[in-house]
Amino acid sequence: MKAIIVDDERLARKELMSLLSNHPEIEVIDEAANADEAIEKIEKQEPDVVFLDVQMPGKTGFEMLEGMERVPQVIFTTAYDEFALKAFDYNALDYLLKPIQPERLAESLNKVSTKASKKSAKDQKLSSTDQVFVKDGDKCWFVKLEDVRLFESDGNYIKVYFDKFKPMIHKSLNALDERLDDRHFFRASRKHIINLGWVESIDTWFNGGLLVQLKGGEKIEVSRRQSARFREMMSL
Repeated sequence: MKAIIVDDERLARKELMSLLSNHPEIEVIDEAANADEAIEKIEKQEPDVVFLDVQMPGKTGFEMLEGMERVPQVIFTTAYDEFALKAFDYNALDYLLKPIQPERLAESLNKVSTKASKKSAKDQKLSSTDQVFVKDGDKCWFVKLEDVRLFESDGNYIKVYFDKFKPMIHKSLNALDERLDDRHFFRASRKHIINLGWVESIDTWFNGGLLVQLKGGEKIEVSRRQSARFREMMSL
């Protein structure tokens, strides 16, 4: 993981860099002595984590974050404990008091690794061969996504169509759409995501839209906005 150290004291930067040298999972790619310099380097190099001093000449660490569009994971480093509560208002990952103790630094880096692992798992797309757990009331299923022919939005829930079952899960269709591999699943409309492997026939529909019939018998209207993309994907 890439890191940038932001601190107006050169010796403090050097000391922290020395401590981080014992953690091969962290690569210090740059350092900055003030907020303006830090913003420029962070936006250009996009580090995974920033070790940020609170009190610096010019802008404080808090003011620096307020001026940024993309805020990376932040671990505050300071000699003053009175800023701790405010630090967590800025979603700080941790708050290290100087002089930084090696064991506390190790705890902070563990938090960075844990958060990065969760983000990686979340960002990973679900393919048709993946198996998912579906629970509706007392009933549970392990279902391969290739067997799910349709996801249908119903308020704050999604109806999952597979075999003869249509269980409901508490999830938004937008959140699900972000997780599904678009080589296998297609957002047909505001209410539906279809499995392309289950498409049986396609007909023209009103206002430039399309009507898709699935092998399970369901007929789904593809919105006019999505029809051009759908035709391209299905080589129509």
